[in-house]
Amino acid sequence: MTRRFLGLRISPLTERRLRNFKANKRGFVSLWLFLFLFGLSLFAELIANDKPLVVHYDGTLYFPFVITYPETAFGGDFETEADYRDPVVKELIDAKGWMVWPAIPYSYRTINYDLEVPAPAPPSSDNWLGTDDQGRDVLARLIYGLRLSVLFGLVLTFFSSIIGIAAGAVQGFFGGWLDLGFQRFIEVWSGLPQLFLLIILASVIEPSFWLLLGLLLLFSWMSLVDVVRAEFLRVRNYDYIRAARALGVRDTTIIVRHALPNAMVSALTFLPFILNGSITTLTALDFLGFGLPPGSPSLGELLQQGKANLQAPWLGFTGFFVIALMLSLMIFVGEAVRDAFDPRKLLAR
Repeated sequence: MTRRFLGLRISPLTERRLRNFKANKRGFVSLWLFLFLFGLSLFAELIANDKPLVVHYDGTLYFPFVITYPETAFGGDFETEADYRDPVVKELIDAKGWMVWPAIPYSYRTINYDLEVPAPAPPSSDNWLGTDDQGRDVLARLIYGLRLSVLFGLVLTFFSSIIGIAAGAVQGFFGGWLDLGFQRFIEVWSGLPQLFLLIILASVIEPSFWLLLGLLLLFSWMSLVDVVRAEFLRVRNYDYIRAARALGVRDTTIIVRHALPNAMVSALTFLPFILNGSITTLTALDFLGFGLPPGSPSLGELLQQGKANLQAPWLGFTGFFVIALMLSLMIFVGEAVRDAFDPRKLLAR
């Protein structure tokens, strides 16, 4: 008997898997905590920004965090973008209106020129987690860096999973010389020193988000090939696959509609761990200085600053605890997903 969940029909098997996932309390709580933290980072511009959320000036509402306004719009002299942290601009706006600032009045690239001590400054009421050696707010960079790292990991996991599942499906379904040749290629390709090649390529070519994603995608797709290949090698000899072939069903239809659902069970259990590895790789490259362009909000760059500024322990501790928390949450979620798809627990319950 099928039931409905959030308007969707779910089968009894799916219902048992959801129940097993919820039974792993640590993984279930970790999923919600991860979604909460990642959801907050998606609204980083509303939480940490050097521009007001709303400006009311001379009876008109302005939204500087979305739209760029010149200084002349508020009675200034210059046609360039208004610097809302400038005391002159503040006085002009306060004279005929008001401003609503986000909770953290700094963006990831904003430099605090009003520090009472040399940078890196310790935590204070103005900078809750202190500043880095360039005077930028650590908490603001942490929020933006968390969003960038998770989005990078999600995109890399998505594309590497598509390529890995497709490669494993072709190998396992057709077998023969195609499977043998592909396996020899994977053995050679996986034997290459990935980290050194990435460092060499990143030092020759100016890195960017999409370029770095493409470089990591060259190697990350192999993580799911063996699992999917083994499932297809097992499934292709089943009677219903043979019957479909005997009826003249196309190979692509058999792969997508009949064999792939069986392989996806084992592939889904690996996705949280692949996401973990993607975030870790990006953090390591940023720590070594071969990752995202300089100035980008990055967890690895925060760790590198902690290493370079041992007299400022808040930099290293902040980066370590945030990375350890996010990776631990993903590991716990992966364990819960593994329990949800474990056939022994399905039968036991």
